[in-house]
Amino acid sequence: MSGTDVSPDQPVRCREFGIGAVGAGFIMADVQLDAYARAGFPVRAITSRTRASAESVAKRWDIPTVHDTVEDLVADPAVQILDVAYPPHLQPDVIRAALRHDHIRGVLAQKPLALNLAEATRLVDEVEAAGKVMSVNQNMRYDQSIRVLKQLIDRGELGEIVTATVDMRAVPHWQPFLRDYDRLTIANMSVHHLDALRYLFGEPEDVYTAVRKDPRTTFEHVDGIVASTLRFPGGVLAVSFEDVWGGPVQEGVEGDVAIRWRVEGTRGLATGTLGWPDYPDGSPSTLRYSSESTDGWVQPTWNTQWFPDAFAGVMEQLQYALATGEPPALPARDNLKTMALVEAAYRSIDERRAVSPAEFL
Repeated sequence: MSGTDVSPDQPVRCREFGIGAVGAGFIMADVQLDAYARAGFPVRAITSRTRASAESVAKRWDIPTVHDTVEDLVADPAVQILDVAYPPHLQPDVIRAALRHDHIRGVLAQKPLALNLAEATRLVDEVEAAGKVMSVNQNMRYDQSIRVLKQLIDRGELGEIVTATVDMRAVPHWQPFLRDYDRLTIANMSVHHLDALRYLFGEPEDVYTAVRKDPRTTFEHVDGIVASTLRFPGGVLAVSFEDVWGGPVQEGVEGDVAIRWRVEGTRGLATGTLGWPDYPDGSPSTLRYSSESTDGWVQPTWNTQWFPDAFAGVMEQLQYALATGEPPALPARDNLKTMALVEAAYRSIDERRAVSPAEFL
């Protein structure tokens, strides 16, 4: 890393707790386990809906034990952290299975934590009552450009923030199970950006969301292409735009696939890109900024990437919380506020008005 005194990646302070992985799909097999191997985190066991998938991933990442069922995995005393990568309609029951076992001390869950805020709240209550520590994998907070941006904001480099935008022009691969849900882009893609905006600017006062269907997504959906305007205390105005159509690039038209962000303040300006659309070819996220205290543009550089390196930061903060007894940086209780923001966006669509997340909390 070069360019300025910032920390794009979370240092590994703890790697002592054994991980049990539930799921062998893309996000676990290609991203999370890759990040854990790089960070030296001990993955002790894995299970999936099919043993063949679990065995293939175990061989790839040198995981010593394959279990046939979730129940067998959570009963394994070598597992101290349950790492879940299952669809949200299945995830709560997987987590509940772990609550009966004293040797499991922590849980890392995927987003959304459940299909709705009410179910997610019940689950968080149960986890806390069982004395476990649970985090939700809001990995964009550990993207290198977002981490550096947060550091610049916190030390006043940009002054009072005026506006912020996240502009996504990329075509995701929607998981097959999403065909059975009544929610698409906001709950599964916008949630990254909405949570990152909360991380950067605090709790939004309200959100106004407009949507249209994605011409390429063949299954029924409401929220294909999404535009959300958020107002924050102090006057910050933010826009999150998710164009999952990205233009007709799959039909042979030249495209411009990227996720770009921009933050303007009274003392400076920062712009950047997120490296995810290039995965698995890979490119680091970028950031540059200019402020009253710099001589032109400053552009820190780093070799790590959002996918997979940010996922090491997510697991590290849970490891560290268990080792020290301090609250995790990504507590599940806090993630309920992100889910409330998602609920507010959907209500805004239905009622065609700005909606406060406070209506759900």
